[in-house]
Amino acid sequence: MTSSSKNEPVTDVSNTTPHPDAKSFRWWVIKLFPVGLFLCAGLILIILLGLAQRVGWIQAGGTSVAATSQDGKKQIFTCPMHPQIRQPKPGRCPICGMELVPTSKSGGNIDQMAITIEPFQRRLANIQTAEVKSEPVSTTIETIGMIQIDESRQATIAAYIDGRIERLFADYTGVEVEKGDHLAVVYSPELFSAQIELLEARNALKNMTSAALASVRQVQEKLVTNSRQKLVELGMTETQINQLLSTGKAQSRLTIYAPIGGTVTEKLAEEGKYITAGEPIYRIANLSTVWLMMELYPEDASQIRFGQIVEAELQSLPGKKLKGRVVFIDPTVNPSRRTVGVRVEFRNDDGQLRPGDYAKAEITVPIGPQGKVYDAELAGKWISPMHPQVIRDKPGDCPICGMKLVPTSRYGYTDKPVSQPEALTVPRSAVLLAGDHSVVYVETKPGRFELRNVTLGPLLGNRAVILSGVKKGEKVATSGNFLIDSQMQLSGKPSLIDPTRYVPEEKAKKKSGPLKFDSINIQIIPGQVGEQLEKMYRVYFAIQKSLAGDKKITEEQASALIGLSKQLANDSRFSSPVRVELKQIQTKSEHLHHLSIEEARKNFKSISHAIVKLATQIRGSNTKQSFNHFFCPMVPEGGGDWLQLDEKLINPYFGSQMLHCGELVRAFKPDTSKAGQTKKSDPEPNQKSPSRPQGE
Repeated sequence: MTSSSKNEPVTDVSNTTPHPDAKSFRWWVIKLFPVGLFLCAGLILIILLGLAQRVGWIQAGGTSVAATSQDGKKQIFTCPMHPQIRQPKPGRCPICGMELVPTSKSGGNIDQMAITIEPFQRRLANIQTAEVKSEPVSTTIETIGMIQIDESRQATIAAYIDGRIERLFADYTGVEVEKGDHLAVVYSPELFSAQIELLEARNALKNMTSAALASVRQVQEKLVTNSRQKLVELGMTETQINQLLSTGKAQSRLTIYAPIGGTVTEKLAEEGKYITAGEPIYRIANLSTVWLMMELYPEDASQIRFGQIVEAELQSLPGKKLKGRVVFIDPTVNPSRRTVGVRVEFRNDDGQLRPGDYAKAEITVPIGPQGKVYDAELAGKWISPMHPQVIRDKPGDCPICGMKLVPTSRYGYTDKPVSQPEALTVPRSAVLLAGDHSVVYVETKPGRFELRNVTLGPLLGNRAVILSGVKKGEKVATSGNFLIDSQMQLSGKPSLIDPTRYVPEEKAKKKSGPLKFDSINIQIIPGQVGEQLEKMYRVYFAIQKSLAGDKKITEEQASALIGLSKQLANDSRFSSPVRVELKQIQTKSEHLHHLSIEEARKNFKSISHAIVKLATQIRGSNTKQSFNHFFCPMVPEGGGDWLQLDEKLINPYFGSQMLHCGELVRAFKPDTSKAGQTKKSDPEPNQKSPSRPQGE
């Protein structure tokens, strides 16, 4: 029995019995798996329902039927703030929760250049508007300058002879002296010897008898004169020399007097010091007038003129306004700082303006052509060309420098008030800027805000000058315009971020036909400027004929057009829109003679359109010839306009291929009987001339 028990297999109980923890884990997994699967499916379903509702696939209250419009068509509803939400039934926007409105009310996607804001949305977004104004505007140039001594009122007191300083009367810097005050006493043996020479020569002349030869007397007289002049050269005054001759006693000490009144700004010697001839002892400055030295950017310096009023406030005298006038504008630009030095003269009778002090300066400059200006203080007056504070009613000499006074008209000041040119302005907050793009939102009708690309002029504090893009009287959004722009972006419409989408439609709208003008206002320009203007027109006509004859533009023609347009564009008498067109001609004329005929015709289109616009605004006074406006609809990108002197149409855009393709639009007739005035007329209706087929 014992042996059999030894041969029976032994079973390991630990390997056959399941571990209690493993059994418990598997049991819980089996029990909870269906529950977890159900919860995950429910969560996924909720997420899918939310997404479907957000994109508009399903609607709350899905049992309702789709709405229809009055004409029986299916109506589409959208969110006024999120136009991309489009649903067939009414409800609320899944983004902002606003109530959906019919597309006919919100405008839908029909209006691609604008967005409509409902009154209650406008109140919530605090959208405000302001009117585009046409008004005279001015800009203020602000800068900082330093008070300096008037260089024309400084003097250096120097020794005329070698010697030793025995006494200094002005013995410290800052002493006030008057003209003629004694400043120092100098001991000089050389001066003593020169005085003895004069006395001996005079005594010898007195002791000569009448029997002396005339030639000997003449030599002695010259000796006296030369000895006297020698003392003058050594620094003695006429009073001192006369006193020497009257007393007959030579002095080895010389008293030096102040040549001008003012303040001792530098004391350069001490008592007992030996000095040589020419060595400075004092520097004196008359501080009754001082200079304010400023540094301006070249574009700012080009807008100011001699005699212009400058207001300043000293750092040491806050709240006190000082008024001076421009006395000098540096004709060169500093090559290292790229600035222009400007000097302003201020009166300093009370001595409160101290050299070295800083001042904040303001110069008010009108925005517009720099022609004649009116200043009540300078009207019909005479002014010193060196000291603009010296203003007189009649011609004469400047009491400071002695120069002849000149009429203020030399510097562009008129005797009578002149009207300041007006410019279109909007509040600064209305303009949205991003890189080279500038846009505003115009409220064309209540609630409709349209995107406009604008060309900016100067920014004047809280106002901005607009050169193009808006009209007088239109209303622009000044508050809430960023919200309007964000809605334009969300709806996929042109916006500040991508305003280029607006350009093609705008161009297509503008160039559906020839250039149109609400009115033609031709200003007759007299004088040399008018002659240059007419010369530019003649060069243009020569280029137009060359292209119509399939000929390349010559270097002489291109250079003449560039030179004349550049010279006229820099003339500040023209308005900003006129100068913009002249700049366009100048830019497109560069390298015109180097281009092929096809490429030159592309540039000619921009030149020609600018010329047409100019012909409706300015002409020279020495011409009576009309300009004929032609248009060809076959020119790529909206057709092309050009001018001719005669009515026989020759097309510069196609030449011999379609030489007579186009139409006569109108004729511009200048009225030279009213030079310098503006002629207003309505444009004439289009006059059709027969177009001929291609290849004629």
